[in-house]
Amino acid sequence: MSEHVVDVSWTRGEHEFTYDTYSRDHEWRFDGGITVPGSANPAYLGSPGPVDPEEAFVAALSSCHMLTFLSIAAKKRLVVDSYDDHAVGVMAKNAAGKLAITQVTLHPKITFAGPTPDAGTLERIHHLSHEECFIANSVTTEVTVAGL
Repeated sequence: MSEHVVDVSWTRGEHEFTYDTYSRDHEWRFDGGITVPGSANPAYLGSPGPVDPEEAFVAALSSCHMLTFLSIAAKKRLVVDSYDDHAVGVMAKNAAGKLAITQVTLHPKITFAGPTPDAGTLERIHHLSHEECFIANSVTTEVTVAGL
């Protein structure tokens, strides 16, 4: 077992505290010393620059899938030179009628040092990556890899 800690901080500052006027800007501080500016999505009155929780959720799924894929590839002695993903999350109402990120589609582009594994091998590695990704195992969101 492991424990993962993030400190999230917000202050009102000079802003009036009404629904339309309070600032959604805040900070995420991670145990490694990194501070990330956060806000609500601009559609929910947040600032456009900081990371919003929806983006962070999609990034966590993509990152976990990638790290699991790299682990499996390394164990299979497949040398990966680069892995780039354009992950897309869709927010919609779930079965309970609540807003949720209901689907995330990963679009990985992977470059191998040697020959590219055949489509069946890649599909099996992606499937296993999804099965072993602890973030994917923690959510009800449908996660798919485009092209598989």
